[in-house]
Parts: sequence; C-alpha cells; structure tokens
Amino acid sequence: MSTHAKRERLLLADLLEAAGPEALTLCDGWKTRDLAAHVVVRERRADAAGGLLVGALKARLERVQAEFAAKPYEELIQLIRTGPPRFSPMSLKQIDEAANTVEFFVHTEDVRRAQPDWSRRELDPVFSDVLWSRTEKTARLLGRRSPVGLVLRRPDGQTAVAHKGTPVVTVTGEPAELLLYAFGRQDAADVEVEGDQAAVERLRAAELGM
Repeated sequence: MSTHAKRERLLLADLLEAAGPEALTLCDGWKTRDLAAHVVVRERRADAAGGLLVGALKARLERVQAEFAAKPYEELIQLIRTGPPRFSPMSLKQIDEAANTVEFFVHTEDVRRAQPDWSRRELDPVFSDVLWSRTEKTARLLGRRSPVGLVLRRPDGQTAVAHKGTPVVTVTGEPAELLLYAFGRQDAADVEVEGDQAAVERLRAAELGM
C-alpha cells in the first residue's frame, strides 16, 4: 500500500519536473533547482544534512547543496523519485512516513503555490487528520518565535496552542492550511486570522516554522 510520504514524494517530483529548474518557489531565495537539491541532500547526505539543525554545520550543508544544485536537473528529479539508498534509515517505510510526509507535502505546496494559477488541493479526510496530528505535535516548536499568543483552530473547533502569550491571535483553517501557516507560509495559507489588528500584523511578519 502506498504511504502518504511516497505519494507526496512522487507528486513533488512530478511538479518539479513540470515546472523546470528555474521556477519560483515559496522558499525564500530558492528556485526549483535549489529545492530539488535540498530534498536530495537531506536524505542522501547525512554528513551535510545536519546543517539543517546545527549552525556549525551550515556552511558544509550550503556547499554540498550547491554541488548538487549544479548537477543535471533531470538527475535530481530521478533521485527524488527513487528515494534514499537502501542502507539509509529513511528507506524504511515507518521512518520515511514519519520524516517525510510533512516535508514533502510542504515542499509540494512550495512549488504549487508559487505559481500564479494555483488552486487548493482537495485532500482526503484521512490525510487531513494525519496533517492535523503532525500540526498538534509540532505546534509549539513551529510557533516558538511568534511575537504574540497563537492558537491554531480547525473548522470543527479542535485547537492547538502554538505559542502562549497575549494578545492572542487565532488562525482558523483546514489542517493543511494551518500546517503551512505554522511552517512560515503565512501569505500562502488559506486561513482566517482573528485578533487585535496590531497583533495580527506582528504575526504576519514573524518568522514561524523550523
């Protein structure tokens, strides 16, 4: 049975291929070639991918990522499609699902929503619930830099507190939209934002996400 991560992987590869190497993305300063190189390095070069979390390794990450970005674009797409090598922990279904479902979903939307004619995907309820579960579990981490109190709320009333504080801003939307918002894609997320106007503006300018 296909996993969510595998489905999003293949969709991301298809979108990157269709967009070409020089298309814009929602990742600041990155075109599709850069995004493709990031995805490949993250799961194939553990020696460099640590720079995503450890500042001292950032220079190495940037150097290795630039080397991959210089490769033929078609090669990068194929590496994304085929996934990590068999000896990689990420080749295991359970780890792939845990590590890549959100990663690939967010980057898929990074490609889609950077295009002027994008429209929202219709997600099945099971996948929406998966995204909500991930949002709940990581809300505090994603919202840690919020300058105001931040509550994420589904249309059915379920909520997750991303940041404690006052004044409070409540962001309402479907799980996919809330996840994108919390990952720093505030301007691209289809949500309703309620709260003091000054607080809303501070939140809009904040750097949320990882």
